[in-house]
Amino acid sequence: MPLLPPSVANRDVPHLRAVTQTFPRPRHPDVYAGAYAEAAIQWQKIGAKPGARVAIGVGSRGIRDIVPVVAATVAACRDAGLTPFVVPAMGSHGGGTADGQRAVLAHLGVTEASVGAPIVADTAVEQIGVTNWGMPVYFATTALGADWVVPVNRVKPHTDFAGVHESGLCKMLVIGFANHIGCARVHQETFARFHQVVPETAALILAKVPVAFGMAIVENAYDETFLIEAVAREHILAREAELLQVAYAHMPRLYFDHIDVLIVDEIGKNISGAGMDPNIIGRTAKGILPGYTGPSIGRIVVAGLTAAGGGNAIGIGQADFTTQHVADAFDAESTYANAIASGTPESGRLPVVLPTLDDAVRAALLTSGVDDWSRAAIVRIKNTLHLATIWVSDALAPVVEAHPDLSWGQA
Repeated sequence: MPLLPPSVANRDVPHLRAVTQTFPRPRHPDVYAGAYAEAAIQWQKIGAKPGARVAIGVGSRGIRDIVPVVAATVAACRDAGLTPFVVPAMGSHGGGTADGQRAVLAHLGVTEASVGAPIVADTAVEQIGVTNWGMPVYFATTALGADWVVPVNRVKPHTDFAGVHESGLCKMLVIGFANHIGCARVHQETFARFHQVVPETAALILAKVPVAFGMAIVENAYDETFLIEAVAREHILAREAELLQVAYAHMPRLYFDHIDVLIVDEIGKNISGAGMDPNIIGRTAKGILPGYTGPSIGRIVVAGLTAAGGGNAIGIGQADFTTQHVADAFDAESTYANAIASGTPESGRLPVVLPTLDDAVRAALLTSGVDDWSRAAIVRIKNTLHLATIWVSDALAPVVEAHPDLSWGQA
């Protein structure tokens, strides 16, 4: 039987017009040179023994300049007489397997050829301690076999919890390097406690693992690097807390108070750990994100998955409607492994599936509570990471024309 009532099955969807959103845009002048200089200074201070092996941790996030930053870190190691290698530090991502994690890195452009170092992928872990509340702490065996460990990650607001430390070096040490087994154990603590779990577990790891320094990256609202800093081991906890506030100040957003229907062209792990960033849409697997200050959103339609995500559709559960195209691309193994390990099975559930995007939008409008579709506030975005150009319905024209940071046309 038809999924949509005959009265709306062929009803026209409101036309959308391109709009440019303007955000502050500081940029780093030379990412590779900056990263190299930062890493080189740290090695000079440490005075590492020539020939020492260095495990450089790289995650699954879609960091624009991850390749030049890692390549520069590798080069600085080699020039200091050290022997670097890359370790996937992404918890359960990539299906929680070595081959899957190597494939995720390749999707992000991180290969042995691009960064100039071998990639050693292995999901084995060792327990290195127990927290004061009794949680066992695991760390990648490959990294523990090195003389030094260097995590490389972007510092940014997390998608499911708020705290002094969110996404960044500390979380990579606690969850990324813990591989599938350790990641699953940490997530048993639930996001409600992560504001405590992440820094306290990171402190334990920093006391037991030879972390040399961490390469911290902060991006602007345009997904561009504007800050690169090699943070010394003893300053990681304090400095990351400061960098998180810098990242918060440069987050993009949607400049509206209410949206009836939000269309998201693509979601994926390379866009956000949650597939689509709750800091933008306000929704998490457990409900509304605490402290969310963005627009209220009635319905969300997801149109596709990113190619780099490898079929991992985590976050699809935060949508109300999607398409058959997404359902066909949905990789159950990687999605479910991620959902279970993160303690959020809700985020891996498929919403209502419609044959086409137009049908999905019609279903969203039909259930939005807006009878006159010409008055519906509709916004379409590429993804939650790239918000410089969006598309809006005519109902939002008064907001666009009155807002100093909105203008008609593409960026």
